[in-house]
Amino acid sequence: MVRWRSGTVLSLRRAWHGAVELDVDVDGATVRALAYPELVGKPVTGDRVLLNVGALVMGLGTGGYAMVVAIPDRLPADPVSAGTTRDAGHLVKARYTPLQPILLGVDEEASPHRGLMESADSLDGLPVVTADLHSALPAILAAIHADRPAARVAYVMLDGGALPAWFSRTLDGLASSLAGTITTGQSFGGTLEASTVHTGLLAARHVLRADVAIVTQGPGNLGTGTPWGFSGVAVGEAINAAATLGGHPIGSLRISSGDGRARHQGISHHSLTAYGRVALAPADIVTPADLPASLSTGLSSLTRHHIVPVPTDGLEQALLASPVPLSTMGRPYPEDPWYFLAAAAAGRHAASLI
Repeated sequence: MVRWRSGTVLSLRRAWHGAVELDVDVDGATVRALAYPELVGKPVTGDRVLLNVGALVMGLGTGGYAMVVAIPDRLPADPVSAGTTRDAGHLVKARYTPLQPILLGVDEEASPHRGLMESADSLDGLPVVTADLHSALPAILAAIHADRPAARVAYVMLDGGALPAWFSRTLDGLASSLAGTITTGQSFGGTLEASTVHTGLLAARHVLRADVAIVTQGPGNLGTGTPWGFSGVAVGEAINAAATLGGHPIGSLRISSGDGRARHQGISHHSLTAYGRVALAPADIVTPADLPASLSTGLSSLTRHHIVPVPTDGLEQALLASPVPLSTMGRPYPEDPWYFLAAAAAGRHAASLI
């Protein structure tokens, strides 16, 4: 289940918020590794590190790192706030795994936001944009800020992909453009921690005072190629949560002209399943107004929802001005423009509802 290795840190390649990328010598070969200093301490050149190399050996795209599990000869000190009380939080994430962190949840007793969260029960019409993949986040955000530059946008991260928000270089690059990140479920490392998508959305509205919330999983979704075997089904549940809490749910479609897999050509089966079969509450499902008919197959099956065509004029310029590179499944904007334009159209629609 776990492919263990021991290695020696050769050099630090680069760092971003919450993560350090390393070169590590393992039996005479140099491998690329990733460490989360908040979990294992900050590695330095010469450290011996214990690694999980499973994703690296399998050649997984998003997870193609050896992961640092421990720096066994130089363990980090206990957190300053550590103790036997719950004053620093008792929300356990990645539960019952060897690296489970204990965090302060936004709504638990010791939280400064406890009173606010105790009384929070409605999103008050907050536009909530949901998307299948993490790569849609910068496109949605770019369009919102193109039309409403001062809008406060919160990112609510699901736990279907990466659990640490720190894994995402996209989030690091968007930090100044977001009101904050809320990590929900088993995910962690956000500005705020929440136990469910429901409390995450309520915190976005009432704690971060967001004008719009964007909900996606972290980087690296799971997909088996079967009708129901993909982590993006959670997008449909996010629609239900937003509607239950009195928000305005908006579905961003996963559309592709560049994906070589038939199930993702045009409107992906992920979107058709999540919105068409999992989402039981009606939502605004946004399509680019100039989307070619060849890419819109399946749209008519989303009968529960309101199909909203949105003009895309000016969106390409907004996308190209994004502070982080646009890429989905290794394809940049020029190789799959409709994917990003569809996400941006959903962002534009959300901006119009503020």
